[in-house]
Amino acid sequence: MLDIQSHVSLKPYNTFGIDAKARYWVEIQTEEQLKTLFQLTEFLTVPKLVLGGGSNLVFTRDFDGLAIKMAIQGIEVVREDESHVYIKAGAGVNWHQLVMHCVENGYAGIENLSLIPGTTGAAPMQNIGAYGVEIEQVFDQLEAVAIQTGETRVFTHAECRFSYRESVFKHEAKGQYIISSVTLRLNKQAVFHVEYGAIRETLAEMGISEGQLSIKAVSEAVIRIRQSKLPNPAEIGNAGSFFKNPEISKGQFEDLKTVHPMMPGYPTGDLTVKVPAGWLIEQCGWKGKQMGNAGVHSKQALVLVNLGGATGAEILHLAQNVQQSVEEKFGIRLNPEVNMV
Repeated sequence: MLDIQSHVSLKPYNTFGIDAKARYWVEIQTEEQLKTLFQLTEFLTVPKLVLGGGSNLVFTRDFDGLAIKMAIQGIEVVREDESHVYIKAGAGVNWHQLVMHCVENGYAGIENLSLIPGTTGAAPMQNIGAYGVEIEQVFDQLEAVAIQTGETRVFTHAECRFSYRESVFKHEAKGQYIISSVTLRLNKQAVFHVEYGAIRETLAEMGISEGQLSIKAVSEAVIRIRQSKLPNPAEIGNAGSFFKNPEISKGQFEDLKTVHPMMPGYPTGDLTVKVPAGWLIEQCGWKGKQMGNAGVHSKQALVLVNLGGATGAEILHLAQNVQQSVEEKFGIRLNPEVNMV
C-alpha cells in the first residue's frame, strides 16, 4: 500500500541540507508500487521529482508536486559467462554499498567509482565517473517504468546514449521514465586504471606495488583520496563536484597555455581537451571563499558547501558568481553537474 504524505520537508533527502518542502511525498520500495502510483489518476498531471540519494540536487524553492523517494533494494547475479558477471541492483541501492559488494566478491570494473554518493538508479542518468572510469564502460541495461503508461521498458547501452555526465534521461527521455533497476557487466579478470589523479601515489603510500594490485587496493586508494579532498555531507552540506570539467578545443587550450603555462589539460581524443574545473575556480581565487551561508570548500574548489542554513538561492548565487569570474578570466563557461529544482 502506498503511503502518500503531504507537505514533507526534503531536508533529509538532499545532501546540501536545504530545507525545501514537497507538496506530496511517497517512498517506493518495489516496482509494483511504482506501477500502482502511476494508476492514481489524481497524480497523473502533478509534477514529479525522483529522489535517490539527493546528492545531485539544489532546491531553490519548495517543490509543488510529488517527490518520489526510490528505495527499491536488492543485488543479484542474473547471469555470467567466461569473462563477465552480470549484477542487477535495485534503483534504491546505495551506490557505494554496491561497489563494496562487487569488490568483496571480486567483480571488477567499478572500484574506481568507490565512495561516489547517491543511489544506483541515478548512476546511469548522470553517467557517473571518476579516476578514468565511467559507468557506461560496465553498463549492460536498465529497467525503467514509463510514467504515463506504467509499463516497464528495458534500455540497452545504445539506447541510453551516454556521453560525459549525460544520458538520454537528461534529454529526450527526461521526465518520462523512472529507473527501477540497473544491470552491470563486470569483469572476472581485473583491468586496473591507476593512472588518474593520485591513485598510483596513494597505492605507493599504502605499500602496494604493481605486482600486488587488486581491486580492493584500488578501491581503498580511491576512498582515501576522496576522504582527504571531499567534505562528508553528513558534516557539511554539499553535492560533491558542482561543475563539470569543461572540454575546449585544442586550439583554445594552446592559446590559454601561452598565458597560463601551468594550466592542466587532458586530451579526449576527439580534438578537444578536458580542463579541470577545480583548477580554473582556484585560479580565480574562490577556494575557501564565502558568500552569505554558502562557500567554496577550502580543500577542493570544485565543491560548493552549505556553511549552515544556506538556501538554494544562496548556493545558486555563489555558483553564478564563480561561473562569471571563470568566464571573464579564461573565456570558459562552466556548466553545473548538479540539477537545480
